Amino acid sequence: MIVTVTPNPSIDRTVTLPTPLTRGAVQRISSVTNEPGGKGVNVARVLSQAGTDVMALLPAAAGDPLIAALRSTGVPLRAVPVAEPVRTNLAITESDGTTTKLNEPGAMLDAVAREALTRSIVDTAAHAAWVVMSGSLPPGLPDSWYADVVALLAPLPCRVAVDTSEGPLTALAAAFDHAAPDLIKPNAEELAGLVGGSAENLENSVAQGDPEPVVAAARQLIDRGVGTVLATLGASGAVLVDTTGAWLALPPPTVARSTVGAGDSALAGYVRAAVGGAAPPHRLRMAVAYGSAAAALPGSALPTPAQLDLDGVTVTPIHPSVTPAPATS
Repeated sequence: MIVTVTPNPSIDRTVTLPTPLTRGAVQRISSVTNEPGGKGVNVARVLSQAGTDVMALLPAAAGDPLIAALRSTGVPLRAVPVAEPVRTNLAITESDGTTTKLNEPGAMLDAVAREALTRSIVDTAAHAAWVVMSGSLPPGLPDSWYADVVALLAPLPCRVAVDTSEGPLTALAAAFDHAAPDLIKPNAEELAGLVGGSAENLENSVAQGDPEPVVAAARQLIDRGVGTVLATLGASGAVLVDTTGAWLALPPPTVARSTVGAGDSALAGYVRAAVGGAAPPHRLRMAVAYGSAAAALPGSALPTPAQLDLDGVTVTPIHPSVTPAPATS
């Protein structure tokens, strides 16, 4: 079983504009969708659509609309009761796929809810192959929370993946010496922030056919204890680095309609391939196929296995350049 943890779930409302977004203007919407969301929820939905044994764990009141919406998708779930309603996030998608997101802070978790959520994760993880923790943290959870939970899960046989950003990612990185996950999934900006580099340089290097700067950045995290780094780079594909090697995957030709859920779908694809026993290159192929399929869908729609183009993903091993040793006399 795969357990996904979404500490800050949401109802995701996606509005589609037929014209570019203009700040300060009145614009007409061509379509609106409302879906149960939050990054971990998205991962669970993608895995469930693939027939994978998954459970979504999240904080929400029993009568919250999110619970009914998630149950309607057929995703098994476990909810930790909280007093406040789940937040609503807004994504504005333009005709060329450009997406603007407006995210609420989320429901406050008091000390009781915080302890209950943490305990539920540890209890459920005892029966899981993977625990995937994703997204921002709500008010009431400290930035160190992901690191704290990773440390609690370390004695268990499950593998742990974390996909987060900003303060929680920085706090997790500071604890890599005792709380390094088996997998992290940074984008270019997040990876650059962790190693002190430039996201633009990382993206440009891959676009120009040189993924080695991304590999070098990921290697810094591997050296600090992280098992695997899956660096997602949008239209440029993704780079996978672990202790055995590094690979670059280029996506199939894709007309982007919405980037909502693309990164979550890529993570789901990786984990789906991992639990199936796939080698790292095929895990990367599955991740990029899922991410590309999500980007091609409108609004907050998430891809099914039938929508993947695995054959269209090109995966190649990366061989770091070696500087010749200076000549000796």
